Amino acid sequence: MSSLAQKLAQLQSYSACDVSDALLKLQTLQPARAGYLADLTPHSPLGRSTTLPKIIAPATTFKFIPRHEEPPVLATSSPDTHGFPAGTHWVDFAQPETVVVLEQPEGQTCAVLGGIMAARMKYLGVRAVVVDGRVRDLAELHATEIPVWAFGTSTVGTSAEAKPGVRNVSVSIRGVTVSPGDIIFCDPLEGVVAIPQDLLDPVLELMPKLVAMDDRVKEAVVNGMSVYEAFQKFRK
Repeated sequence: MSSLAQKLAQLQSYSACDVSDALLKLQTLQPARAGYLADLTPHSPLGRSTTLPKIIAPATTFKFIPRHEEPPVLATSSPDTHGFPAGTHWVDFAQPETVVVLEQPEGQTCAVLGGIMAARMKYLGVRAVVVDGRVRDLAELHATEIPVWAFGTSTVGTSAEAKPGVRNVSVSIRGVTVSPGDIIFCDPLEGVVAIPQDLLDPVLELMPKLVAMDDRVKEAVVNGMSVYEAFQKFRK
């Protein structure tokens, strides 16, 4: 049986589009989204690129809440598993070799990630950060060399509107549920896709077949066959 590291290495051969094609075939919930975390922009390094590596790793999740609200009470909630015990800071719970995924309350204009947080994540060995919200200190984020994807930017610090609520819980990123341990596929050219843990093996099994079909379709089209004919012949 392949280890998780071997499975993640297999994923490197594919694009985010390949992953979404497989999820579209496999998912029964939110099928049209196919794991795609829409409307996120790479803010570090700046811009989309064909030369930067893909970052593929399990998710560590954090849910931010409005600053005046109390953290949600979970059935299994405890400071050790989901909260932030006294004398700690949320960023210190970021796990090495993961993609940190942050959910920010909708409509806020402050940032939930800045230069200091990113520097700490760099030290801890975080692979990338995905923010359904805003970031700031772009020069500092860029200096960390950690890939950062976010919905937008801000000049305002977190405490103006938000605070960390809970960690290690399912979060909503652009309307797609991401749970701790789900595989986050950051493609510097195509975008970010979340693979549910229980679909990782089926995705890896299905993708080679889908890619092979598409390769045959493309070859046929390049050689003059109509797309309709190629789909009929090779995509059944």
